[in-house]
Formats: sequence, C-alpha cells, structure tokens
Amino acid sequence: MTDVEKRNQNYNDYVKDVTPKASCFVHCIKAFIMGGIICVIGQALMMLFMNGGISKDNAALWTTISLVGISVILTGFGIYPLITTWGGAGSLVPITGFANGVASPAIEFKKEGQVFGIGARIFQIGGPVILYGIFTAWIVGIIYLIGKAFGWL
Repeated sequence: MTDVEKRNQNYNDYVKDVTPKASCFVHCIKAFIMGGIICVIGQALMMLFMNGGISKDNAALWTTISLVGISVILTGFGIYPLITTWGGAGSLVPITGFANGVASPAIEFKKEGQVFGIGARIFQIGGPVILYGIFTAWIVGIIYLIGKAFGWL
C-alpha cells in the first residue's frame, strides 16, 4: 500500500469514527412527533378562529397565515433552526418549513443589501419548491385534460 493509499485509508477510518451514527427509526419517530405537534397547533388555531365566529374557509386561511407568521418569527429569533435540528423533516415538510426556507436566506443575506442580498437570495431554498410544484401541477393538468378529452375521467 502506498503512502497516499494509507493516508486515504486513515482519513476514511477517522471520518467513520467521528461521524455520528444515525438511527433512521429514531429520526422517523422524531419527524412524526414534530409534524404532529405542528399539525396540532394548526388545528388548535383553526378551532380558535372558528370559535371566534370565522367561517371554516376563512379560519383555514387565517390558520395558514398564522403558521407562516409564527414560523418566520421563530426563524428570526433563531428558534426554528433548533426545532428543525431535533424534528428533521417533520418541521420542514409543512408550510412552516417553507416559510422558514424563505425567511432564512433573507435574514442571512440582509447585510448584502436589498437587491443583491435579500432580492437575489430569498428564494434560494424556496425556488426549487415553487418550480417543481408548478411543473408537477402542469403535468397533472395535462394528464387531467387528456383524461377528460378521452372520457377516462
């Protein structure tokens, strides 16, 4: 074995030793719990709005706005990243995760200015979500249109 191969092997062994061992099962349970907590908060807000006399449709709208606002505020105070560290995908998948993904770059690149900082980087994480969401909706719409034309739907 050459010196380079030994060095590479030593490095690989070192990386294997210091890399934390991740348990997929534990991460799934944490994500499930975190997503559930966010959903329970959303349901509580919805019930609160409906009990306040708001219609179900408007209560759903206000619930969404409230969850996004709470997520952005928690991101601004540096709390949402801590929640995400523990809850993983459970905190990233709901709309709160999308709000965090838009607010985080805005906060991080604020010092670079309104145009080249916030304006250029705000959709750094959210952009692909929007792009592929619109693209998927377009594909599903085409399939639906074809299905309607041929009487399949």
